Amino acid sequence: MSDVINEAVKVLSEKMSGVDIGGTVKFDIEGEGCVMVDDSGVRAGDDDADVTLSADRETFEGMMTGDTNPTSAFMTGKLKVDGDMGMAMKLASALA
Repeated sequence: MSDVINEAVKVLSEKMSGVDIGGTVKFDIEGEGCVMVDDSGVRAGDDDADVTLSADRETFEGMMTGDTNPTSAFMTGKLKVDGDMGMAMKLASALA
């Protein structure tokens, strides 16, 4: 597993602590792998999800540090969303 995925699991675990997602989210980081988030926690994996958010490494890292707004990334095409848009918006507010 890549260092990027390991760090993503760590950071997302902190950010999502206590947040009720109500489904399954997959972050697909181009060239690195995938991270799954659901109500049971955060883990590396590539399972089916209610919503998949795809971005390059730079965009993903920016969202994790707070330097990149997820909504702005989506509007500019840097973040792609496939699936439940409501769940993606709930997640974006948790990451902000």
